[in-house]
Amino acid sequence: MTGPAPVDRDSRGILDPWLLRQRVAFARYPPTPGLDGLVDRFWAVRWNLPADVEHRQEVLTHPAVNLSVGTPDARTRRRGPEARVTGVATDLVDRALAGQGWTVAMMSTVGGFGALVDDAAALRDRVVDVEEVGLDGAALVARVGGPDDEAARVAELAAAVEAAVAEVADADTGRVEQAREVAAVARVAETDREVRRLDDLAARSGIGGRSLQRSFARCAGVSPTWVIRRYRLLEAAEAVRDGARVSWPEVAAALGYADQAHLVRDFRAALGRTPEAYARAVRRDGP
Repeated sequence: MTGPAPVDRDSRGILDPWLLRQRVAFARYPPTPGLDGLVDRFWAVRWNLPADVEHRQEVLTHPAVNLSVGTPDARTRRRGPEARVTGVATDLVDRALAGQGWTVAMMSTVGGFGALVDDAAALRDRVVDVEEVGLDGAALVARVGGPDDEAARVAELAAAVEAAVAEVADADTGRVEQAREVAAVARVAETDREVRRLDDLAARSGIGGRSLQRSFARCAGVSPTWVIRRYRLLEAAEAVRDGARVSWPEVAAALGYADQAHLVRDFRAALGRTPEAYARAVRRDGP
């Protein structure tokens, strides 16, 4: 099975990915067949940093929910692995890594986590214990944290998620089917640059705009329009990940923006700086 692209070929959302590659071992794993349409990927990180180094990793997240098991953020001062759910983040987020640690995680498809929760919007911009979504955190930590092997940890997490989805499907098949439907529509929003508005997405999917808004709100926690815009911003940042010089008017046009000014406005709102300011920083501090 072909897995997700490595970070050196697809670093969308990871700001300054060259620094991440220097300090952290990062790997991606494909979803197991039972989670097709619900899970985009599994991912894992390991680090062993010098005592005087704390790595801060900024991320412009995908419109997805992450379920993770591993070492807590260095700023919390907590010890031992924990199991957490991170909802869709509408702002730029960062993670602090120090000392030695590991994390394995599941990143849902857009809407895929709706198979496990009734209201994904309740998780938006929040990090919560897995008990809030009906999972046993202590049992999950014991199961995933047991083997000292990354691939085995990912396999244990995948099995736990599959079991949770199967339990939901036994009680409510419609919930799982709706989550997969939202994920399929969101995939169109991600990959088809001709899709610029809700009406475009409704026409491509054959589902009415109001129905899309309701199903996205429940399963993804954000609107279809927000998903379209976020994917365009991820691509805009990716365009200069290696310090390449680009024509921002051309990038704006390719991503479906009416003009460069609209791209700059959205980019600044999400990343706190203009596209060119981010590009200059990459050229100055990057490889």
